[in-house]
Amino acid sequence: MRVALYTLGCKLNQAETESLANNFRQAGFQLVSPCDGADIYIANTCTVTHIADRKSRHWLRLARRRNPQALIIATGCYAQRTPQELASLADLVVENKEKEHLLEIIRSLLKPTPPHTHTMLPVTARRNSLHHCKPRLHQGETLHPIAGNVRTRSLIKIQDGCHSPCTYCIVPKVRPREYSLPASQIIDEVKQKVTLGYKEVVLTGTKVGSYRDANTNLKDLVQRILHNTGIERLRLSSLQPSEISPEFLALWQDERLCRHFHLALQSGSQTVLQRMKRSYSLEQYRRTIELIKERIPEVAITTDIMVGFPGESDEEFEQSYSFCQQAGFANIHVFPFSPRPEAAATKMPEQIKDKVKEERNRRMLELSQNSQRRFCEQFSGQTMPVLWEKETNPGSGIYSGLTSNYIRVYVRSEKSLRNVITPVTLVEFRNRAMLAELPGQLSTTSTNTENES
Repeated sequence: MRVALYTLGCKLNQAETESLANNFRQAGFQLVSPCDGADIYIANTCTVTHIADRKSRHWLRLARRRNPQALIIATGCYAQRTPQELASLADLVVENKEKEHLLEIIRSLLKPTPPHTHTMLPVTARRNSLHHCKPRLHQGETLHPIAGNVRTRSLIKIQDGCHSPCTYCIVPKVRPREYSLPASQIIDEVKQKVTLGYKEVVLTGTKVGSYRDANTNLKDLVQRILHNTGIERLRLSSLQPSEISPEFLALWQDERLCRHFHLALQSGSQTVLQRMKRSYSLEQYRRTIELIKERIPEVAITTDIMVGFPGESDEEFEQSYSFCQQAGFANIHVFPFSPRPEAAATKMPEQIKDKVKEERNRRMLELSQNSQRRFCEQFSGQTMPVLWEKETNPGSGIYSGLTSNYIRVYVRSEKSLRNVITPVTLVEFRNRAMLAELPGQLSTTSTNTENES
């Protein structure tokens, strides 16, 4: 039976989808592209913006058109927030706390009948009885990730949930209460990824820096992974300034730790940060990035910036723009404020007009591109190791990969480079990436490439 999985949103969603894919593959299902015909379509949705909601609904409609007889499932944060909005688009709506049990839920619903003869319960009835669909594993059966994933980097969930009071965010309402996975389980999973051939692991969660397992915090966990596994690269997802200390940064003396920090700023205006109820001041953020740059050479610091937060004046936007201009970010993820139901900022006065948001978004995106160019070009002529992820197009001979400090690199090679780490010389910045040469190579890569994230 063919299963197609589609993911929207954060790295945590991606990690959960990766785990689901491995479980389905282990159980004998055939995984296919979300663009192909399938017997089961699963959308792991996001609801952080209204655009994410719209994309989720659009994909569910496309899935129905691709195979009207397929079993279509919606899960994730949009499904958690308002399942009734997806009831007409999906045969089954699964809340976040049941997501990891999807394989067993499907086993309990699908009888061993020929394809396309599924008997479905009404969506509302299934919603009301979902708590009865706990996984009933066969004796001795466990659901472990297995080989065959096309990615070369594996995302591992170490933590979930967030209780921060950010006024623009509804994540605390759609994710569970904070919890951390056992350190021993995480280390075993990293070891398994190494055995399966993965070169890089990304530790992810809703709020990674709040990781706690007994007497183990994030610093301790990273130390234990480095000490007990042979993973060649270890990368962390988003952190907060309060989670960065000189002792924590000392871990980066081990070159297996990727020289990349994502610190979500959200606004470079102190007054806007206060209205957002972020947990740090602008000065604290500034000191943090200075400390990181001081301790870790060649480090990339990336961030998120929201424009058009309620009440954001022209002066506050210029303050934010100026801060980002001076910070020297390697990349900025820019997005306009999107009113979310139940988020406090939705009810704030002085909502910003869409036209103003669009102009501020345009300016900040332009700044992001310029910042990325400046960061990448400082490494022109240097030789850096790259983890090659894939050939951009079959037979093209052009491979795409990432440096430790998150620079997208393209190189031409007659031999397959997929899932190997090799040194290349960075030559030129084009199309938001660096073109490179292998040792002894005389000509640069064609410019017919597109940047990837």
